[in-house]
Amino acid sequence: MRRGTALILCAASGLSHAADLHVSVTDASNQPVAGAVVYATPANPPPPGEHRAAIDQVHRQFVPRVSVVRAGTAVEFPNSDNIRHSVYSFSPAKTFTLKLYSGTPSSPVLFDKAGVVVLGCNIHDRMLAWVLVVDTPYYARTDGGGVATISNLAPGDYRLRAWHEPMSEEQSGELLRIDAGAAAVRAVRLDVSAPDMPAMPAVPGMPGMPGMPGMPH
Repeated sequence: MRRGTALILCAASGLSHAADLHVSVTDASNQPVAGAVVYATPANPPPPGEHRAAIDQVHRQFVPRVSVVRAGTAVEFPNSDNIRHSVYSFSPAKTFTLKLYSGTPSSPVLFDKAGVVVLGCNIHDRMLAWVLVVDTPYYARTDGGGVATISNLAPGDYRLRAWHEPMSEEQSGELLRIDAGAAAVRAVRLDVSAPDMPAMPAVPGMPGMPGMPGMPH
């Protein structure tokens, strides 16, 4: 799956102390991109804080397939299937392995570094999911028309990025300044293309389990 260079049109309209950022995302064919994540990271990101989220496993699928969380989020991985799963990631933003289990692991996984985390199941190789970890509270997803609104941005300098599955890395983004009480229009061009996803490698030490490539699923 590939998407070409995306044109993002940004209009910031502010009140006395904050502004809303309206973002329209289109692909190389000038078609709207639904479900893209747009996020504005302050020049001085806030402390990570403590947050919680959950990614379930239902009918051999991750639910939700795409998650956006703030850095410092503890993510639980309940398994609602009647079979066991082994969740893992080799992504630089978070590398971890939850060995074969059912139910809910006793400890959540802390996502403390911004970036894109690609999840897989070592038992069911068709299971894939993405977690976008951001250093900002300012993010939103585009609707069916490719439009999103990031609300209540404080005045200051930001880096605006766009991301869409199946990108496996963050973009460098574009600098953006939000002025208190000032309406502004800014057009930035962001590349939301992504190569085809490579096959997820198997976790060492788990050969020959049911559901591995070449075995029944």
